[in-house]
Amino acid sequence: MKYTLLVFLSLYSLTILSQSDSTQHSTKNHEPLFYSTLSIGLATSHIGLNQLWYKNYPTSSFHFFNDFNEWLQMDKFGHVYSSFQLTNLFIHANPTYSINQKKARVIGSSFAFAYMLSIELLDGKSAQWGFSKSDFAANTIGVLLANFNDHPRMKNNFQFKFSYQNSPYASLRPNTLGHNFQQRVFKDYNAQTYWVSTHIFPKHKRSNTFKSIIELSFGYGIDEMIYADNNINSVNNFHARREFFLSFDADLNQIKWRRNWVRKVMKIFNVIKIPSPTLQIQNNGKVKLIPLYF
Repeated sequence: MKYTLLVFLSLYSLTILSQSDSTQHSTKNHEPLFYSTLSIGLATSHIGLNQLWYKNYPTSSFHFFNDFNEWLQMDKFGHVYSSFQLTNLFIHANPTYSINQKKARVIGSSFAFAYMLSIELLDGKSAQWGFSKSDFAANTIGVLLANFNDHPRMKNNFQFKFSYQNSPYASLRPNTLGHNFQQRVFKDYNAQTYWVSTHIFPKHKRSNTFKSIIELSFGYGIDEMIYADNNINSVNNFHARREFFLSFDADLNQIKWRRNWVRKVMKIFNVIKIPSPTLQIQNNGKVKLIPLYF
């Protein structure tokens, strides 16, 4: 579902900006408010998504749909990314996290998993799509990775990031890949790149700000994929290919921002990859150095 990324970014931004900085003494007071606000927000988002998107397409009885081979699996990376970020957000936004991390992980994971599942169930009732087992698997992987990364031994050592730059293909199929910038960010897979950024230096060796911020980033993208099915793509004389990237990134959460609102805004931007010099490796073995890749 192409709007999974849009749903995530909307929920992520709203939750971050509304999050309060509670102390251990006020945890009990904030906890009921957190659960009720999160439940209402997720339910409202689910209803809104159903009304704004699914109601425009015919429905059917519940059915499955195998879309694993579509878009060279770029949409699966989007599902892993979204479920990872939502889980990570719900874990750390929980007021009990400072005193009971295990409880916060269980509750945050449950909310994120249930919400992503609800979107797949909507797909399952849509005649144009169907419940995708591979989407469900990607969502599950994202939730599990967020829990693994939050383990005390991992100490949030890696992050999933997203980047976008215009591709020349959206104008060829605007109904599928987007008519304008706002649509293309979420619909044109040729313009998207998904990253995994990890700290270069171990935590005990991050003696200065630079060492605590700098990260090494590995990316995945596709190019010249105009149709979801690669066979149809080839028949129309388009030569789709996978692309892999090696670059640098920055962990904006490690910067000690003086103002609370700046910290919150930077936490939102931290899900986006910082533009930097990048090594591009295509699946045909061609290597290219890009001075500044967005």
